[in-house]
This record gives sequence, C-alpha cells and structure tokens, in this order.
Amino acid sequence: MSQYVSRLGRRSPAAPPRLRLHRRPRRVAMLSVHTSPLHQPGTGDAGGMNVYIVELAQRLAAINIEVEIFTRATSAALPPSVDLAPGVLVRHVDAGPYEGLAKEDLPAQLCAFTHGVMQAWAGHRPGYYDLVHSHYWLSGHVGWLAAQRWGAPLVHAMHTMAKVKNASLAEGDTPEPAARVIGETQIVSAADRLIANTADESEELVRHYAADPGKVAVVHPGVNLERFRPADGRAAARARLGLPQDAFIPLFAGRIQPLKAPDVLLRAVAVLLDQRPELRSRIVVPVVGGLSGRGLAKPEGLQKLAARLGLCDVVRFHPPVGQDQLADWFRAASVLVMPSHNESFGLVAIEAQAAGTPVLAAAVGGLPVAVQDGRTGFLVQGHDPAAYARVLGEFADDPGLSLRLGEAAARHARSFGWDTAARATADVYTAAIQAHRRRVRAYHG
Repeated sequence: MSQYVSRLGRRSPAAPPRLRLHRRPRRVAMLSVHTSPLHQPGTGDAGGMNVYIVELAQRLAAINIEVEIFTRATSAALPPSVDLAPGVLVRHVDAGPYEGLAKEDLPAQLCAFTHGVMQAWAGHRPGYYDLVHSHYWLSGHVGWLAAQRWGAPLVHAMHTMAKVKNASLAEGDTPEPAARVIGETQIVSAADRLIANTADESEELVRHYAADPGKVAVVHPGVNLERFRPADGRAAARARLGLPQDAFIPLFAGRIQPLKAPDVLLRAVAVLLDQRPELRSRIVVPVVGGLSGRGLAKPEGLQKLAARLGLCDVVRFHPPVGQDQLADWFRAASVLVMPSHNESFGLVAIEAQAAGTPVLAAAVGGLPVAVQDGRTGFLVQGHDPAAYARVLGEFADDPGLSLRLGEAAARHARSFGWDTAARATADVYTAAIQAHRRRVRAYHG
C-alpha cells in the first residue's frame, strides 16, 4: 500500500482502537455525476470507475461506513433511490434530459445536479454526512460546493486527468477542453485529500496541478477475487462461450474509443498474419465492449478497419457483458491486449490476471503497476502495431507461455483485494476529517 497510508498506520498504533473507529466517518456522500454505478460497465461512459465505486462502497459498508451514492438519473422510470447493498444507497438526481446527453454537455447541468444533492441533504439533520467523496472532475465541482455547505471534508479521486490525457492523445482524438483543466485545478486546491491510483498518478497531480504532496494518498484499486479467479479453467470457459479449444485468442475487452486503442490490436493482428499466414486458421480475436466517448463519432469505424485489414474472418465483435461472463472471457483468452494511450490504473488488467490470463499492455499510466513486465505479461513502449505483433507471435508459438504467465498473474492479482483498498480509503477519510477539523479550529482562532 502507499507510503501515505503506511505513514498513517505508523502514526496510529498507540491510539486506542475505539478512538480510531470514532474518527472514521459514519456516513459518506459519494458523488458520481456522469455515470451510474448501476450501469453495465463497457457501455456508454460506464467502465472501470463504475466497478471501482460499486466495489469500494460495498466494502466500506462492510466496515461500518454507510455510503450514499448520488448519480444523474438517466430514465424517468428510475426510482429516487435504490438499495445497492446493505449500507449502500444510490440516489438518482434529475439534472438535464434523461437520454441523449453527452458527457461533454454535462457541465451545463452541474447546477441542477447540485440542487438535487442539496434537496436530499435538506431532509436530514446537520452533520448527516461526515464526508464527501467525489469521483471525476464533474463530481468534484459538486463535491466542492456540498462539502463547503455542509462543513464536511472533501476527498476527491480524479480517475483521469485532462492534462495527462492531452499529452498522449490517439491520432485524430479530440483534446480535453480548457474548462476541464481549470475545473480540475480548482478541485485539487479545494480538496482536503486526493486519492491517486498509483505513485505515478500522485506525481502527475503534483507536477501538472501543483497539488500539495501531503494531501495526496496512493490507494491501489482492487479486484473482486471471488468473481475473477481461474475457476474451472480455460477449456471450460471456451466451451461455455463457444470458442474453439485449440485457438490462439488475443482479447480486447473495454469501451471502444480512441483512448483504449482497440485499432492497435487489429493492426497488430494484420501484421502478424501478413508475416505468418498459417496462423489464420487458428486465431480468433474477440472485441468485447460498446462504443463510448469519441468512439461514438464513428460507430462503425472499428468494423470498417477490420474489413480494410482483411480480418473479418478472425475478428468477432461482442456487446458488453455482465461481470460474471466477463470473467469467462478473461479465462478463455490466451492474452488480454490493452494498447491504451492512457490508463489511470487499468482495472481490467488486474481482473484478467486474477482470472489467470496474462496481459499485453502499453507501458502507460498505471499499467506498469498492474502488470509485472515479463512475469505476468508484457509491456510495450509506444503503439507500433509491429511491436505488439512480435509479442503476439511469441504467445502463438508457445501456448505454454500463456499458462506460465497466467499462473504468476493470478498470484500477483491476489494482492489487490478490495478489502485492502477499502481499509486504506477509510484511513484517508480519517486523515481528511482530522485535517478539516484542524483547519476549522485555526480559522476560528
């Protein structure tokens, strides 16, 4: 776990356990404006952050921290609130049209969303929420105002950052707007604590946004080890999914958008088959996921690329699937391929490894933390399809490579349980509450 969380652990052993528990929040208002924890990951803007919020909230509730998640209502049929799990409540806030509202248009609805959050709070006694935890910059702006109004500390998780994304854009992708950069800078300044997924992300917050290093905590995301595990193995998973037992299967699983670079996998497969045409009869390339973000601008772009590359006979497009079936896709694959241009952590990489599948990924963002190069998979510098093709060729030539790396990958993933992440996050909450109280006392003399 992070040096920050470790420091908290070293400072607190002498404190009685009852005192440490008292300093934890009883109830947290968690904000996720643009994507609901109830949405299917892999569709629209739903992805790793959805999984993160659901799993974290449930594990926090298990250690007696109640969580209420505020998210934008996307259907008139949704009830005002939904019990996601014991101790976890999802509140739907009306803000803008239910459907057809792009993430880029959401800043204009933040006032309406904030109003809905304040209405929910108005029905409670003062101090009902002990802390605000916002996810992504849109939620951060609502959290900033709510925390000030409630006299509560603000903890914020960026998940992705505009300046970092703009520094590594895919060809033809659209840069993040200046308004987001300004908004993120304001949130960094306002938050009592910032949660980063990796040490690199922590350094990026300091370097790009002038974050106070003492306010940044590194907490690695977790993985649901009960769901994502080797289970009954590759052969059984392939049988359930209707995949050939002897095939070489490089898998892409995620949202289809330029940032995730599924095109790099297709181009790499084309290079590999040009060099090794005999592999065509035994390669299957599943692409599991839905259009998202900038990918919506060219809804048939990836299918057309597959046709231009002559890959229609080997590439299989599948819509997003539930988490249990996604685990089967990971088990069935020879290797998960993640050529992303940026990943704050790469939760999918840990999930695949937990299922016993190695990962071939770009050496960007948090992926060098998620993947141990040469031990649980391979990291590639850059996005040259030929470089990915070389590694794919190694997997195709040596089926045992996938099994050997997969065993190490499953062991590696076991250190990323959500229980550990929740306990570390609770420590960050404790630090935020203490810092907030010190600041309030100093302000009032």
